[in-house]
Amino acid sequence: MRKTLVLAAIAFLAFIGTSGAFAQNAVNTAGVNEFVPNNALAYAGACVGAGLVLIGVSLGIGRIGGSAVEAIARQPEASNKIQPAMLLAAALIEGAGFFALVITLLVVLLK
Repeated sequence: MRKTLVLAAIAFLAFIGTSGAFAQNAVNTAGVNEFVPNNALAYAGACVGAGLVLIGVSLGIGRIGGSAVEAIARQPEASNKIQPAMLLAAALIEGAGFFALVITLLVVLLK
């Protein structure tokens, strides 16, 4: 686990460190240089946000599924009540995850 976190931190820092190399000045029609702000941090934040959303959604749905299977194994006669509640909770988690993912994409698209 520690190696994964270290590698992720190195990759993130490498991304942030090289983002300045891609900054450039835009030229408008009058030929005057205008500074275009570098949105690399917004892109990096959106990527990190999307990753955190996916991690949270997968952990939530995994926990719901595991708990539901365990409950059905303990009381098989209650499976008709457990499955709809499990599906509803998973749908709500996915909806919240999708909303957060859309917000991170809007950060990138609306610059």
